[in-house]
Amino acid sequence: MVQRQVKYVTVVPALRATGLVAEVYAQVAEEMRLVVPPAMLHSPAPDVLAGYWALLREPLAADGVDRAAKEAAAAAVSIANICPYCADMHTVGMYDLSGEHDAEAVAADRIEEVADPRLRAVAAWARTAHQSDDRAPAPADLTAAQRAELVGVVVAFHYVARMVNVFLSNYLLPPGLSPRSRRRLKQGISRILRPTLREPRRAGRATALLPAAPAGTGPRWVDGQPEVARAFAAAYRVFDAAAERSVPPVVRRLVQDRLAAWRGEETGLSTQWCERLLVDLTPADAAAGRLALLTALASYRIDQEVVGEFRRHHPDDRTLVDLTAWASATAAAVVGERCAAEWPAVPSDAGERKHAERRGTRPAAGIVD
Repeated sequence: MVQRQVKYVTVVPALRATGLVAEVYAQVAEEMRLVVPPAMLHSPAPDVLAGYWALLREPLAADGVDRAAKEAAAAAVSIANICPYCADMHTVGMYDLSGEHDAEAVAADRIEEVADPRLRAVAAWARTAHQSDDRAPAPADLTAAQRAELVGVVVAFHYVARMVNVFLSNYLLPPGLSPRSRRRLKQGISRILRPTLREPRRAGRATALLPAAPAGTGPRWVDGQPEVARAFAAAYRVFDAAAERSVPPVVRRLVQDRLAAWRGEETGLSTQWCERLLVDLTPADAAAGRLALLTALASYRIDQEVVGEFRRHHPDDRTLVDLTAWASATAAAVVGERCAAEWPAVPSDAGERKHAERRGTRPAAGIVD
């Protein structure tokens, strides 16, 4: 049933996985109780699968910021990307960690109604982190390591939401349920997921599945959080390698130039903005460019027609996963850089000293365990 949720590619079944795919699946199943569809959709490209898992797991596994705040950030990013599947998944997590009221406020995109001020601040910031203007203020009173964790979560879910929009159905939960039935189902699922949300995780486990990247090659916002830095540096190298083998250079330049001008705005119902950028390309490059641009900037607009035209010129599953993963990661990296520009650098131990002075009390921002 899980396997059938994935569209457009033939996934590697969990019981038939070998090599790197089997290693990643084993970690996913151990920590999430099953091999989830977002992992399976990456399986035609084993290195990209490992990159996805490192990108997702390591910010969540770090233990400086509590999981409730991270789930609130993930849910808010999902709302920003118009990804109902991911929004359902991470508000289910909030049910167990922070309660129904706050989970449903985020799910309904009414973040101002979140009762817990620490979660309200995190969710409001994450919801607007991709925007150049009109962003909510970043959560205060954090060390550099804690900032790296939260930015890592935001970047990871900007990646994941795009991939889910391309390859999975719109909804995790049955869309015909009444509001009351949806809440009851979320509550029940949250109880099942409780161990996956609350059990401690050893940092660095996913990164060990990837070739190590040279020191200092990660994004600038990871300073102060070595495990997250290693994960993102290694994952970014994987996505670059995917682009080298599967994304035409003219398409790479096109996406990068368009993202450089993007201020976080939604593209609207029309895709004419995309078509205008493709007029000088060959049919094969135009099909790749269309899919890459929409993945980066309007992943919820991708349908069978867009993917079918791409597959007419590029028929194999790995190329499809490579291209969409690179476009998703490139857009997510832009969001990370915006977060870094917003948050001035601080010594990694500055916040720790401040918290030590208040020993036995909870910080005002409240997102540190």
